[in-house]
Amino acid sequence: MQRPTRVLKASALLTVAALVAAACGALGPGGGGGGGGTIKVVSSLPMTGPSLAQTQTIVNAIKMAFEEVNYKVGNFTIEYEALDDATPAKQNWDAAKEAENARKAVDDPKIVAYIGTYNSGAAAVSIPILCQAGLAMISPANTYAGLTKKGGGEPDEPDKYYPGGCKRNYTRVVPADDLQGAVGARWMKELGGKSVYILHDTELYGKGLADVFRAEAKKVGLTEAGYEGAPKADNFRQLANKVATSGADFVYYSGLTANNGGFLLRDLKAAKADLKFMSVDGVAESEFLTQAGASAEGQYITFGGIPASAYTGKPKDWADAFVKKYPGSKAEVYTIYGYEAAKVVLAALQKAGAKANDRATVRDTIQATKDFEGVLGQKWSFDAQGDTTITTMAGMIIKGNDFTFSKLLK
Repeated sequence: MQRPTRVLKASALLTVAALVAAACGALGPGGGGGGGGTIKVVSSLPMTGPSLAQTQTIVNAIKMAFEEVNYKVGNFTIEYEALDDATPAKQNWDAAKEAENARKAVDDPKIVAYIGTYNSGAAAVSIPILCQAGLAMISPANTYAGLTKKGGGEPDEPDKYYPGGCKRNYTRVVPADDLQGAVGARWMKELGGKSVYILHDTELYGKGLADVFRAEAKKVGLTEAGYEGAPKADNFRQLANKVATSGADFVYYSGLTANNGGFLLRDLKAAKADLKFMSVDGVAESEFLTQAGASAEGQYITFGGIPASAYTGKPKDWADAFVKKYPGSKAEVYTIYGYEAAKVVLAALQKAGAKANDRATVRDTIQATKDFEGVLGQKWSFDAQGDTTITTMAGMIIKGNDFTFSKLLK
């Protein structure tokens, strides 16, 4: 009678083993590593509306990085999907759409990294969703300081983006606005500015940057002629007339091309031709120049990094290769950061090895990025908050329908 018992026990053990194996397989990337298969990376960027000229180049740069390794890392095959977080109705990023993209990523166990967002307000929507799922998020363009650090925005930031104390999942390869706003104010003073009218597009990014600029402007002795929101509108003529009679010699606008920043500049110059205008990286894209037309010539833009027109060494070699690969395209200011973000993800997947399909491993490996030498022309690391150690800030002047490098800003 012992033999049947042993057979029964063996059968039961096999059944249990099968159930455990099935359960482990069901866990996918969130539950443990594996020896190969397919893993996915998605991006979430506004691919509808005025930002498309910029974001299409970011997507192409991400594809370029993956194609260079033939969509393979170790024993894994990579699938990449570009998600759109904008809607036809808004012609800009949409909170509901961004949340939908984030939930889609969470629900697909093969997705191990989320490249995005372009807009800081969109990041505020998706970071908490992805954080609770342990899914790595790396942005090529977000600059709002409050996403990562205290004192850079609202009192409850950044903690509210990491609910329940979930482990930090968010990184960005561009410097934050607490640097950009301050250097902008100092540059304006250096340019001879005396009185400034501060405008912002009322979004998280725009208002946050305006407030940083405002505080530094007061420190350096710029007179504030006005401060107010300028949300998206068909025209800004009434506001432009108000600014023109304020006595300001400069306007500082922190906002987005998608919120018609170029049309604002056009109306401001029509109201007062000698009014000087300074804006930020949120308008540093081709569509802004189209919106503003001739009014853009000679105006000032700040940017966290170096514009493509001033690339040398590795960045220039990369930009030349990009343009050759995508004829008729050009490297917009954030294009190279899309490539750098993708290369960080690839390096993390390579380092993760057999656990490249494990979300927690990929998240932690990206966060631990140190002395990374990509195509930005300098080694950099992520700090404990997920911010890049790069602090390069550039001043650009619009000349000949392009953003030309003027000087490094400090």
